[in-house]
Amino acid sequence: MTKSNIATTTWLIVALGLAGSPAFAAMSPFRAMAGAWSGGGTLSTADGQQERLRCRASYNVSGGGDELRLNLRCASQSYNFDLASNVQYRDGAISGDWSEASRNASGTISGRASGDQVEAAANGQNFSANLSLTTRGGRQTVSIRPQGGDVRAVSLALDRR
Repeated sequence: MTKSNIATTTWLIVALGLAGSPAFAAMSPFRAMAGAWSGGGTLSTADGQQERLRCRASYNVSGGGDELRLNLRCASQSYNFDLASNVQYRDGAISGDWSEASRNASGTISGRASGDQVEAAANGQNFSANLSLTTRGGRQTVSIRPQGGDVRAVSLALDRR
């Protein structure tokens, strides 16, 4: 084996070792979200109707990648929502708070994050929902499943701007 092959093999082993290390595994998924996003999707209501949504999102990441400030604005023919949240990431867990301006609602958010996937629950006095978010490169999918109320599901596909 030549010196360059040994060096390449050594770097590959080091890289694979880091990929399996707790420090790498616990790297915040927030870093991949940073920036501005836009796109659309559908809002499904309790009576079976669906409406097209247009959305814009901005993710401000700080704290070495462990803190996220989200602003998400979406509109359809009948619905508008303006969601803001501040979330922290620690050892695979996320926690923080959220608010929705058009309905004057707020609460807490908690869940888990691993790799490119975030699964969370948002709870407030008059609202609760399960959230799923996946970021892969310049594409992000978001699913919001409210509990009760007239909106049953929100499904979004966003692209980095």
